[in-house]
Amino acid sequence: MCVGDSMTIGSAGDFTWRYRLWQHYGRTFGGPFRLVGPRTALYEDSQEYGDPAFPEKARGHLAGWGEGFHHMAPLVEDAVRRHRPDTLLVSLGLIDLGFYTDAEQTAANVERFLTAARAAAPRIRAVLLPVIPNVRAAGDPLFAAECDRFNVLLAKTVADLDTPLSPLLLASAPADFRTDRDTYDGTHPSPSGEHLLAAAFVDAMYQAWDVAEPYEPVAAR
Repeated sequence: MCVGDSMTIGSAGDFTWRYRLWQHYGRTFGGPFRLVGPRTALYEDSQEYGDPAFPEKARGHLAGWGEGFHHMAPLVEDAVRRHRPDTLLVSLGLIDLGFYTDAEQTAANVERFLTAARAAAPRIRAVLLPVIPNVRAAGDPLFAAECDRFNVLLAKTVADLDTPLSPLLLASAPADFRTDRDTYDGTHPSPSGEHLLAAAFVDAMYQAWDVAEPYEPVAAR
């Protein structure tokens, strides 16, 4: 189950990194898999995905425009209980830091989120992506520092809460992610950015858990 904010839900015309993930595992997983969740739509309930062939049964997610750990921590237990994912792919935090909570408070909400998910599924796995600074961070040193501080706390939280029963991974933020190329507005991923975000999750699971194969994007579009 993909869990995220506006970078994950996408808007009309976007392919989304969820779609890129579905494409990759369709080619490489070698068995049945599902993307699940209580929502299927893009922003404003649009179903106008960049590829209309993205099947509705693969569009499930728990993501929302303007929603962060602050919003998802109360929702994730029910979503996990109802949709029964074995793995959470989590890209959250930027919206929290931008509007709702500081780095320490956001890290506390990460712990609330994971505790709630485990209450529904004690063996659930999770991969968490660090915050990728956006165009605001480029012009606001205090916000950039808060993003950096949260990423340090996120790494510590993942390390502290990782267990053999319910393993956690910290994905690597794409080293070559550029807001002028990989977003269309300084925050939200362009097609190249979608590939980079999907690759971050795919490669983390391949390296740690030997899931499928390393990420290779299909022909760019």
